[in-house]
Amino acid sequence: MSISTVIKSIQDIMRKDAGVDGDAQRLGQLSWLLFLKIFDAQEEELEFEMDDYRAPIPEQYLWREWAADAEGITGDELLNFINDDLFPTLKNFTAPIDKNPRGFVVKEAFSDAFNYMKNGTLLRQVINKLNEVDFTDSKERHLFGDIYEQILRDLQSAGNAGEFYTPRAVTRFMVNRIDPKLGEQVFDPACGTGGFLACSVDHVKNNYVKTVADHKTLQSQIHGVEKKQLPHLLATTNMMLHGIEVPVQVKHGNTLNKPLSSWDSDFDVIVTNPPFGGTEEDGIEQNFPSEMRTRETADLFLQLIVEVLKDGGRAAVVLPDGTLFGEGVKTKIKKLLTEECNLHTILRLPNGVFNPYTGIKTNILFFTKGQKTKDIWFYEHPYPAGVKNYSKTKPMKFEEFKAEIEWWGDEADNFASRVENEHAWKVSIDEVIERNFNLDIKNPHVGEQVNHDPDELLAQYQSQQKDIQQLRNQLKGILADALSSNDEGKA
Repeated sequence: MSISTVIKSIQDIMRKDAGVDGDAQRLGQLSWLLFLKIFDAQEEELEFEMDDYRAPIPEQYLWREWAADAEGITGDELLNFINDDLFPTLKNFTAPIDKNPRGFVVKEAFSDAFNYMKNGTLLRQVINKLNEVDFTDSKERHLFGDIYEQILRDLQSAGNAGEFYTPRAVTRFMVNRIDPKLGEQVFDPACGTGGFLACSVDHVKNNYVKTVADHKTLQSQIHGVEKKQLPHLLATTNMMLHGIEVPVQVKHGNTLNKPLSSWDSDFDVIVTNPPFGGTEEDGIEQNFPSEMRTRETADLFLQLIVEVLKDGGRAAVVLPDGTLFGEGVKTKIKKLLTEECNLHTILRLPNGVFNPYTGIKTNILFFTKGQKTKDIWFYEHPYPAGVKNYSKTKPMKFEEFKAEIEWWGDEADNFASRVENEHAWKVSIDEVIERNFNLDIKNPHVGEQVNHDPDELLAQYQSQQKDIQQLRNQLKGILADALSSNDEGKA
């Protein structure tokens, strides 16, 4: 039976349970079960490899002890064990990060997890279905990405508050171009389910890891932070499946929740798709310089990324069109970016890359810290032949980036091999300054195009209405802040 069939069967069983309400809770329920099963699979490998092995949590809570036997505890006995024993113990487990790091990972994973299921017999059926997947098998382990991507595609609400899960093709292309190397500290400040980090691990492993010592180096070079519990749990599980045995550097928290000046980290590589279109909670903007304060999440993350990159550090960041043409604080941030970094490439992505989450047009900014920007290359990614838009069933593919990869060149010689073509053009920083840092620069090689396809026009209209509503919500927040400031001034 395929993994996708197993997951569908599990979802069908959960729908029968009165305690699980909707896709979000089904995903939450499945996530902690997956975590414990995968954690135990990794424990079995470590036990085989280590002479002085000691389980990081009490052995009765390891998957093999209570879940692996299809004829094991079920019904009320199973529910009582999970609700009254397993969860309280793991949530309150004492595991110092320096003395028992893998135990610490378990405690963190369960800090906000919850058992939604109320029927112990159905829960046993879910566990037995999950046992059909062998995560010690490298082929099945490799397909874990397909598991949660499939589930996340079912979560139509995943696009709320600007949280869009990056298509694998985009993630892979960004990591491919940034080329993180062995020993370089890699960071995703809004790591979601860990897609960029997992892709970075694979890239380093496939290109640079040659020895056991190299593998140990890789273990300590991956860093991420995720604000929400569920994606963080998935990210932790994802890291374990990619061979990061102690993913304590993938933390649960809000990266923006401390003063920018207090950061002392210097990262070699940052690859990320920070949330955009949403606003941060009151007070977060106070962590940033007064002239750069805003509540728009993407703008805050861009400032943070410039701050925490080391000199010579490289970044690839997904940002919406609004960042390119926005004024006010956005202009100041773009000025900062081009003065502190060499913003050498902006890849303009076509509509639909992030379907079904949003129709907002997006871009990938590639930059290196430590030198001022002199020229910016733009590359407009075209749809492949026969494609008018991407969709959930027909997403973008990595192979589409072949032309960009062949065109790319080398930053060491300032991309001397690059040439303008129907998709690529170069703009000097002087022209950008004249435009007041408006980076929404159209392809000069393409004339105005008029689209008469009614289905596509309707889709564009619906997407625009969503974007307009999102902008209205942002404006309401700005007006509320302004009124609050006036009231304080009068007082």
